[in-house]
Amino acid sequence: MYLFLADLVVLIHFLFIVFALFGGLLLYKWFQLIWLHIPALLWGTYIEITGSICPLTPLEKWFREQAGADIYEGGFLSYYLVPIIYPPEYDANYQLIATTILILLNFIIYFGLIWYRLRR
Repeated sequence: MYLFLADLVVLIHFLFIVFALFGGLLLYKWFQLIWLHIPALLWGTYIEITGSICPLTPLEKWFREQAGADIYEGGFLSYYLVPIIYPPEYDANYQLIATTILILLNFIIYFGLIWYRLRR
């Protein structure tokens, strides 16, 4: 059961990251989601800028430990996403680029949303 819960936390964590990055696109259809997306965007930006670890990471590790499974060092991003998204030479400059992409992407989405809503 603990491994299932750990995997569920991973899934939730991944979906949160996707929502923070691209959730603004959902606002074109369901504008009321703005009250969820802005805090998610701010949290994701805070985690990236400060290099903090999201609370979901220790929760997942705790579930894995309870199940007797191996746990990993570092945070969610460094274990699951960094090997896929970030090159091996990941450093503070690359983290700055990732944060900039997060902010710029959402700025563009929100600018388009404002323009879209004003045209309607």
